[in-house]
Amino acid sequence: MGCLFSKLGFFRSRRHAELEEETPPKFSWDRREKVNMDDFTLDGHKDATLGRTPGQVNGRQFIIKNCENCNIYIYDRSSTVTIDDCFDCNIFMGPISESVFIRDCKNLKMAIACQQFRTRDCSKMEVFLFCSSQPIIEDTSGVKFGCFTYSYPELEDQFKAAGMSLFNNNWSKIHDFSNDPSEKHYTYIPEETKVEDVLPISLAEQFSAMDVDTSVDKSVVPVTLGQRRKPSDESCLLVFFNDGSAVDRTMKYIHIMRQKQPTCVLVQTKEISMQPQDAQRVFGTDAYQSLVQQGPVIGLEYNGDDCINLCQIELVEFMKGTTGLVFISQSKALAEKQIEDFYNFAEMQMTM
Repeated sequence: MGCLFSKLGFFRSRRHAELEEETPPKFSWDRREKVNMDDFTLDGHKDATLGRTPGQVNGRQFIIKNCENCNIYIYDRSSTVTIDDCFDCNIFMGPISESVFIRDCKNLKMAIACQQFRTRDCSKMEVFLFCSSQPIIEDTSGVKFGCFTYSYPELEDQFKAAGMSLFNNNWSKIHDFSNDPSEKHYTYIPEETKVEDVLPISLAEQFSAMDVDTSVDKSVVPVTLGQRRKPSDESCLLVFFNDGSAVDRTMKYIHIMRQKQPTCVLVQTKEISMQPQDAQRVFGTDAYQSLVQQGPVIGLEYNGDDCINLCQIELVEFMKGTTGLVFISQSKALAEKQIEDFYNFAEMQMTM
């Protein structure tokens, strides 16, 4: 019997080995979605209108190269984007969670939202930009920058999915890394310039359902003055504390100020996290130490004659019936230091 058992075990072992040979092992990488890079590349197009709609890129890398006289609209989020050797093109790029690199291009008109923005060996570009970090140009000339001003139904969720705060836009803080520091290689697009006058909204059938709007009032990103010259020597700082709806409250207040107090210009915005000791240093009091522990705060700088008084008037009316708390400057002298302290702290946070 022992001998028979051994033979049976032998046959079973041999059959088991045969089955293993017939059924190769499966690994995690075998189950990954197969990606066709042609779906995420536009190469060698000329005189064409093309692009992608929401859900077609879905956070992947995207490549645009060797295109001439094209209208390219990517209404979706992506990761890293490279744009190489393109000429005379209009390009829109939805939120880019990492970097966009633009190289060896000429005469581009663009709207781009990204974490990092870099150009090299480019010339004659107009860019409506959202950038979470400091934009960098290198060996690039004749560039004009403006604030990203766009809206379509999926855009705000795309920003969230890309991990980008709508309030952390450094579009105008350009670092020129060119070899000739004596010459300024960029300027700013005039404030009154409409986006669609530079980068037209596509009328192509494939984008007909997008409901794109480039007006300041509808823009998902707050439109800011940036590094342009301030119209007044008076500024005001407001800080909205996190209560679960701070983003919505801040956007509503910005809209009210734009409609009712147009002489007050929104200079810059920032969303940052603070610790109790940071609040003490920035606000000069311990009254806000517990509030900053509730989550990120959103700071706004307004500028204009009598803007502190005008901001206070609208804030009092705006806060009626609400329980949220907002810090606001009380005097011109205090505001200068508060703005400097808040945004210096924000800059340190961004570089850490």
